[in-house]
Order: sequence, then C-alpha cells, then structure tokens
Amino acid sequence: MIAVLVVAAAGAWLGIFLSGTVRAQVGPVETGMSLRPAWNGETVVDASPLGTLTFRTHDAPLRLRITLENIDQERAKAFFEDPRLADRLPELIESDLLDGVRELVIRSLLCAGAGALIAVLMVYRRPRVAMLGLLAASVALAGTGALAALTFRPNSLVEPRYSGLVAAAPSLVGSAESIVTRFESYRSQLTKLVTNVSKLYDTVSTLPLYEADPNSIRVLHVSDIHINPIAWNVIRSLKDQFAVDLIVDTGDISDHGTKAENKFVDEIGRLGVPYVYVRGNHDSMTTQKAVEGQKNAVVLDNKARTVAGLTIYGLGDPRFTPDKSVPVDSNPATLEQFARSHLSNVGKADVVAVHDPHVARGFSGATPMILTGHTHERKTTMFPTGTRMLIQGSTGGAGLRALEHAQPTPVQASVLYFDRATKRLQAWDDITLGGLGEQSVYIQRHVEPNPQRMISPAPTNAPSPTGPVTGTATPAAGPPLWHQGRSSPMLQRSPTEGDRES
Repeated sequence: MIAVLVVAAAGAWLGIFLSGTVRAQVGPVETGMSLRPAWNGETVVDASPLGTLTFRTHDAPLRLRITLENIDQERAKAFFEDPRLADRLPELIESDLLDGVRELVIRSLLCAGAGALIAVLMVYRRPRVAMLGLLAASVALAGTGALAALTFRPNSLVEPRYSGLVAAAPSLVGSAESIVTRFESYRSQLTKLVTNVSKLYDTVSTLPLYEADPNSIRVLHVSDIHINPIAWNVIRSLKDQFAVDLIVDTGDISDHGTKAENKFVDEIGRLGVPYVYVRGNHDSMTTQKAVEGQKNAVVLDNKARTVAGLTIYGLGDPRFTPDKSVPVDSNPATLEQFARSHLSNVGKADVVAVHDPHVARGFSGATPMILTGHTHERKTTMFPTGTRMLIQGSTGGAGLRALEHAQPTPVQASVLYFDRATKRLQAWDDITLGGLGEQSVYIQRHVEPNPQRMISPAPTNAPSPTGPVTGTATPAAGPPLWHQGRSSPMLQRSPTEGDRES
C-alpha cells in the first residue's frame, strides 16, 4: 500500500511539473503562471531583468511562480492616463489574477491526477490499483489545496523579499510608508506592483529614483565597515535609490584605529547627507576626530542631536580592542551597566545608537529604537520594555577578516522608515548584497506591527558588574579620557595617538 502511495505521489509530482504554463493578462501585464511542488509555500513574481519578488503567501508545499513576460504599452498608457480606468485597476487586476490562478489550479489538478494514474498503471499494470493510486493522489491534492487556501496570507504582500538590480528595488518593493499609512488590503499592493512594473519596463534604460513619502524620515543604517572601500559604493547607491535623509553608522568604520586609516573616512564628506557616527571598539579617538572633521558628519559620544527631524543619542564604545597590551573587560554585565550609567543623558531621544548589543541592552526602556552592530550578523529583538533593538550586519563584509571564513560575510545595511510626526519606526528594509558588486541585492521588507506601543522603563535592580573596561589606541602619556567626566572611572578609555598629537 505504501509503495502504491509513493508511486502515485511521484506520478502526481511529475504531472504538476509537466503541466506547463498558463498565460494570463493581469491588467496591462502579460504573465505566465506555473505551479510547482516546493518545501516552502511561496509566491514568486519574476520581473526579469528588473528582479524577483518572493512572498510567503501560504504554508502548503507549493510554489506559485508568476513571470512577467510583456507589457501592453497601449493598455498601460490608457490605465495611467484615464482616471476612470485607473479607478477600476484594482478590481481588474484582482479579477484577472484570480482567473489565471483558477485556470492554473484546474490544469495542475488534472495533470497531477493523470500523472498518478499513469504512473501506478505502468508500475502495477492493474486498473483497480491504479484507481486506488488516483484516489490517494486526489485526497492528497485536495488536502494540499485546502491547506493553501486556509493559510493564505494576503498581508504577506507588504513584506516581500526582493532579488535583482538595486536601482529597481525601491520601485518594485513599493513604498513602506504607503503600506503603513494607507494600508487597506492586498489589492492596493497588487495595483502598486503592476503599475510599477509597467512603468519600469517602459523606462528600463533610465530606471527612476524612489519617490519618497514626505511624511517619513528615511534612515540608512550601516555598521562595521572595517575600511572596506566597497562599502562606500553600497552606501552611495542605497542613499540615492532610497532617497535617504540621513545615514547612521554604529561604529567600527576602522580596523586598527591608526592615523594611516584616517584618509578612508574622507568619503563621508562626499555623500551629501548627514552622517551620524558612534565609535566602535576598533575605532580610536584618532578615528573619531577624523570623522568629526568631515563637513556633514555628526559624531555622537554621550550626547544627542536632532538630525533631519529625528533626535538621536549616541554613545561611543568604551573599549579599544586592537591594543592587546591593555586588558579589556567585555563582560556583558559590565557593558550593560556602562550604558545604564549614561541613562540620564538620553533624554527624549527617538533613537539610541551604540556599537555593542550588550551596551544597547542597558538602554532598554529609555527609547523606542536602538541601533547597534558589532556582531557582523543582522538581528532584531523586541525587549519586554517595548524597545526594539536592530543589530546591523557588516556593511563592509567585515573587511579583510571575511577572508578567514569559508563563506564570505555578506554586505548588509537597512533602510528604516520613521513617521515624521510621531518619530516612531513604521517599517524597514533589510538589504543584503550578493552577486557582482552592489548590482545584485536581496531586500526583505518588514512592517512594525505596533508603532505606537508604550515604552516602559527597565528594572533598575541590575547586578553591579565587576572589573574595569579599559583600552588604548597607542601607548601614550596624557590625561585620561572619561567621556567628558560623565562616565564612571572604571569605564575609562585611555588616551590615544590623536589625543597625544593634538
């Protein structure tokens, strides 16, 4: 019996695979639709050569692939220019898409049934056994279809994963601000996707820049560049394509914190937008001063500044680890307490920027949003206080140290969308580079589920840490730097080469 089921399943799978592609007109876009078995339920929209969008639309082991094959330019122009047709576009797209999917499902079921019947008949050569295999395949297919329908998530269209040209990414993925501020249903996103694809195909040689929503503040979060020049190419591309208002760098722009590395930060002055920077454990005070010398740089070290309408508090890392002659205490409790000793200076900051996630934890409950880096691995955490911490990966692919691993460290950055009125995070795009340079990019859209959540102060009965956190850029005589006298002596950062020379 089990053998019959296995043969029937193999035949059904082969039948679905050979079922071919259904041609469907979705608005002004000519599409090809195909259904294939897959480990993960998803819908893939292939807008080659612009890119690919993947949506986790259901849980059933089926992949719906929609290939955008051609654009009816006359029909598209009529839709865009005639307000009456434009108003009907959501209903038309939904109806066309459902018709195409319905035809695809019917064809796939017939081919799967035929495949199961033929496979069992060929192996066992008994009609009764073949009918049993057909029945089993029909039940399995009905169950799979029911699972896909029951687990269908229309809202998945607001959180796509994009792969393709970075220049096309913002237009294909759509507006994060519009999703949050004007989200009605998945139909609006279908309309946006079809409209953007039509316009992009029409102007593929001169891809448009992202039309930014004036009600949002767009922040490009980068970290751990580690003097990799490719990072500046990435940052410039993302700055232009996503029309960001400011850049936040959460440290380790340098690798050894030496004076010879200072020339690397000159690119900051050519970006043309504010560049907010906090020192990392690989950045010396010499590095910090070099960044501070750039005309558009905003260096935050235990202070807050309002930049592009967003109030950001920043605190440099208390350690300088490249100098192995000085012991460094990286105990998580010590770093967390270091942050808590500066809580009184945070004020009503909308965002806190630090380098180490352990330091970031000390600011839980003091702000809605904390940006950090250090680990070279992207991650987001929602604390019980309501504070969200976003750990950025390495925008420099971890620099030369990436060569030490079998797999290269990905180049990562994020674009965050804050509401201009409330200053709360609305959505963010996680960007990961692959392929050749910055031309191939993966983007995962995330929507903040509760932007206006209450932020509660964290408990203050944290255990007192033991041991000092010290560091130095270069052995030198001179007065100790204790962050302008506002931090504890046990968190002393020793003088640097830059301090000695100045």
